[in-house]
Amino acid sequence: MSTLLTLKQIQEAQKAIHPYIHRTLLDHSSNLSALAGTEIYLKLENLQKTGSFKVRGAMNKALKLSEEEKKKGVLAASAGNHAQGVAMAAARIGIPSTIVMPENAPLAKVSATEGYGAQVILSGAVFDDAYQKAVEIQKETGATFIHAFDDLEVMAGQGTIGLEVFEELPEVDTVLVPIGGGGLIAGIAVALKSLKPSVRIIGVQAAGAASMAYALNIGKPEPLAQANTLADGIAVKRAGDLTFATVRDYVDEMVTVEEEEISQAILLLMERTKTLAEGAGAVAVAAALQGKINLKSQKTVLILSGGNIDVNFLAQIIERGLRRSGRTMACQLLLPDQPGNLEKVIDLISQERANIINIEHSRYDLSVPLRSARVHMLLETQSIEHQKRIIQRLEGAGYPLVIN
Repeated sequence: MSTLLTLKQIQEAQKAIHPYIHRTLLDHSSNLSALAGTEIYLKLENLQKTGSFKVRGAMNKALKLSEEEKKKGVLAASAGNHAQGVAMAAARIGIPSTIVMPENAPLAKVSATEGYGAQVILSGAVFDDAYQKAVEIQKETGATFIHAFDDLEVMAGQGTIGLEVFEELPEVDTVLVPIGGGGLIAGIAVALKSLKPSVRIIGVQAAGAASMAYALNIGKPEPLAQANTLADGIAVKRAGDLTFATVRDYVDEMVTVEEEEISQAILLLMERTKTLAEGAGAVAVAAALQGKINLKSQKTVLILSGGNIDVNFLAQIIERGLRRSGRTMACQLLLPDQPGNLEKVIDLISQERANIINIEHSRYDLSVPLRSARVHMLLETQSIEHQKRIIQRLEGAGYPLVIN
């Protein structure tokens, strides 16, 4: 194997960063185990300081700076989690930090980064654009650039997760790891494969930003035309050079998950395990539960890499999840504009034990025929089957529904 990263580097990183980070819980999930048909363990890096694993690598890198480098401070480009990790690491050792973030970075992540004392500069649409801006600033200021993934010290810091997994579950068979640029999986893979060569390491990417899978397919890192995914923490156009070499040598398999599968995983984690994960943090769960890999009779660890999700975005995911599972239904119907018709509709819905969350009644809209009224409703329902019964009941009474 030809990677430059070694187990010794990861072990040294573990000793160095131990006073500054949490040793996160490796939690067996009976709920997810039942759904996946295998033994599922969650490595809860969403409970790490700053809400993400990124502080591990950033802290390891910052601790190795010389006194002269500390005076000039540190610089990073990040979609959010690495930003917070670098900002916190800099704050802990008392040095200035500047973070370049994409313009569409979640507000919560921007605010949190500034809260650690960093100067935040917004530039570009995705990580790669922010990275180019950071390179320009580095040339001007001489600050030490801490790469989000393509750096041996950063990779070694992330690899400490692998050490913790092995220490707590030496019988581990398979580990599913989210991949953006590849720093997390590179570190974990070197750590675990060095300690237990038989362990299976599987990388999971969002289908809309599968830069590492693309690099492995063509034999070298090359930028994607675009990287669009709700999992903003892994929306990376180009895999790293160091990480690519490590993934090529150590990772057994790569899979991708779709946007709906990621959002379903976020909602499922909230409901079944009371765990909050961001999009990037949920991709391993999505892969495991959507049958992307054969996990039968395996002790499988899913890396929940982060939990920094924007609350407004979370609300959208919850609403979509409720619609998809049949627990809310948006619908409309056209009624003859006569007294008592709306009351009859409401009574029929009540008899079917559905709850009306919202209702709008309009007769003056120009699209509504004369002597008619359009009724828009949002109903709270129990299931898809429950919705079908409501539709049949209303249609049987002469009130055909249109589902939005």
